[in-house]
Order: sequence, then C-alpha cells, then structure tokens
Amino acid sequence: MEVATATEASAPAASGGAARQSHPFPWLDAAISEPYYFLHLLAFFSYFAARSAALSADDGGELHDRLLRREIQAVLVFLVLFVVKVVKEETWEAFIADSLLYAKGLLLAVTLVIDYWLALGYFMGFIVIYAVAQQPPYDSLGHSNHLTPLQLESLLTEEPTSRFWLVEFRTSFSAKCIQSSSVLPELSNIYSNKNISFGIIDLGHFPNAAAKFGISMWDHLPTYILFDKATEVARFPEITSESKIFVPKVTKKLLCQHFDLDRRLIEYLST
Repeated sequence: MEVATATEASAPAASGGAARQSHPFPWLDAAISEPYYFLHLLAFFSYFAARSAALSADDGGELHDRLLRREIQAVLVFLVLFVVKVVKEETWEAFIADSLLYAKGLLLAVTLVIDYWLALGYFMGFIVIYAVAQQPPYDSLGHSNHLTPLQLESLLTEEPTSRFWLVEFRTSFSAKCIQSSSVLPELSNIYSNKNISFGIIDLGHFPNAAAKFGISMWDHLPTYILFDKATEVARFPEITSESKIFVPKVTKKLLCQHFDLDRRLIEYLST
C-alpha cells in the first residue's frame, strides 16, 4: 500500500517532466513558462533598448567606440567561460546557473560604460529576480519516487520491497539542491532494481524530519543516505569535522563510488 502511495506521489512530477520533454522545443518552453528564465531574458533583451537610447543621445561618437570595445571583450570572456563550463559541468542546471551568473556580471561591466545609474538599476533588478523567482529543478524523476518521511519509514520497516534505499534529502530553496537535482534520477535509471530503490524527500515540506535523520537544514544539503532495510549504512556528506569545511561537488561518479553502486548492481545481477 505504501509503495503505491509513494509512486502516486511522484506521478505529477513525472508527468510534468514528460510534458516538457514532449514539447518540440523544450528549452523555449522553459524560457517562456518558467519565471526565473523569462525574467532573465527580459533583463538581457532590455539592454538593447538601453544601448540604443544611450547611443542616440551621444553626439560625439566616443561612447559608441568605448561601448563596442567593452562588448567585444565581454562576449569573448563569456565564450571562454562558456566553453570551460561545457567541459567541466555535469548537470544542466548547474551549467545554466553558472552561465547566467557570468552573463549578469559581464552585463553590469558593460552598462558601467554607459551610465553608473543604469548599472545600478540592473543590479537591483537582478536582486529582485533572485527574490521573486528561483531556478526550477530537474523535472524528471527517472526510476526514483517522491516520498514523505512516513512513507520512507514504512518502506524500510514493513515488509520492505527492496533491501537498499538510497534517499536524497533536499529543499526547493537551496541552489545546491537545484543544481544537483538531476543526479539521483539519472543514477536511478542506471542502478534501480529489485535490490535497491531510490527516493527523494523535500525537507522544505517536512522540516521536522531533518533532526530525525541528523541533517542540518542550513548546510550539507543535499544529503544522501543509503539504508539497508531500516539501518543507515552510509551517507554523503559524512558527519565529520572535515566535511563541515569542504564538501565535494555532487556528481554521479562521486555518489556511485561513495555508495559502491557498481558492486551492488553486480551482486544483484549475479544472483
């Protein structure tokens, strides 16, 4: 009964991801339908109107030359950073977040050439966007399920359907959680079987569950815990003094090695 409930809980998110992927231009659909992307697009495109107005008021033509040089420099810097991120980033969400951050910084540098008050206006505008809209997380669940703490407890103790459960504890307001939100669903597509299942719990909806699982709401999110039935056997990040200083970036390779998923899959296939 609890397994069915957990599956039903994940159905809306899964159907939303399927609807997005069925769109002929999913990136265009996201840019228009998601306030986070739409507001950023408005801010960036408004620069062309501000640029045109500034140049029309420039009689000497000096502004045009200075502005063109700064724009070329900004585009070249952005392209270099863009290529570096394409090579290094593993998740699309992290890539978009970093690219937008670089684009906003370079836009401010360019607008400083036009007018300090214009640059300040863009800076305040980006703060407003940050306050009213957040980057949407990865919208597919793969073979994982959205769970409540009660559902997880039932799945672990009452005739467990899987021996192992790898559960991600996240919040929707954490940038780190959003940027790594595709990692667990993609791992579940590879390693999910009758021996190990994958689940996601949003601690923003169940803040009282954080203390129960020994998780701080203000750092170390997202947290991943591997359960063997009702017993915790491993977690990432670990609760150590070193982990409070430096937490490695969450990647599929890191979690696969930390929880030894390859060995568990081989053991399952060999039985």
